[in-house]
Amino acid sequence: MKIHFLFGTETGSAEMLCEDIRDDLGDGFTCAITSMGEVDPGDLDGETLYLFITSTYGNGDLPMVAQPFYDAIVERGLDLSHIRFGIFGLGDMVFAETFAFGSKILMEKLLEQGAQMVGERVIHDASSPDLPEDLGIPWAHDVIARLRAQAA
Repeated sequence: MKIHFLFGTETGSAEMLCEDIRDDLGDGFTCAITSMGEVDPGDLDGETLYLFITSTYGNGDLPMVAQPFYDAIVERGLDLSHIRFGIFGLGDMVFAETFAFGSKILMEKLLEQGAQMVGERVIHDASSPDLPEDLGIPWAHDVIARLRAQAA
């Protein structure tokens, strides 16, 4: 199975979580990890599972590196109905009014453009005692299991 982790981060946490999940998945997968800022959303293919991991920046915005990806979807009105994805958000409840909005606005835009979400959006709260990988690794395994069940 081809999995492409696409991350949006300001501090590196989302990228590190991608690496932790990839390492946990083992050798049965072909994995790539790329900043959303380096990907043209028009190049996404239907043969790959996309796992988006993004933090929230400022007043509930996507990180700066993820904004061009989001803007390209909006400006070009891309049909993403061939895309399957999962999404994981990083946030901090200290900022309750905009908690994990980065992943929320990206998820809503992907769905609006027809992409097919696999599983639920999971959010890590930096104020909790849990580490991001405590939630991220089981989330990724769940998304993969659900996708396999759909294909069966």
